[in-house]
Amino acid sequence: MSLFKKRTAGKPGEWFYCLEHKKVEEGPDCPGKDRFGPYASRQEAQHAMETAAERNLQWENDPRWHDASARGDTDSG
Repeated sequence: MSLFKKRTAGKPGEWFYCLEHKKVEEGPDCPGKDRFGPYASRQEAQHAMETAAERNLQWENDPRWHDASARGDTDSG
């Protein structure tokens, strides 16, 4: 007998975006490796890929993540 049950059904009100099926699902129907979320609403989950793209762009343009050591520059003077 297992002490911990694997959660097979999601909670109502939790929304996810499945990367494999490219669809919004209420509760986690697909494995965690294949989804973004949870989101508070269906609309937020529908825009998951756009949100991820915006965040990636912000990260790529953030100077705190692209300092000299990250580029391989060793000359600090």
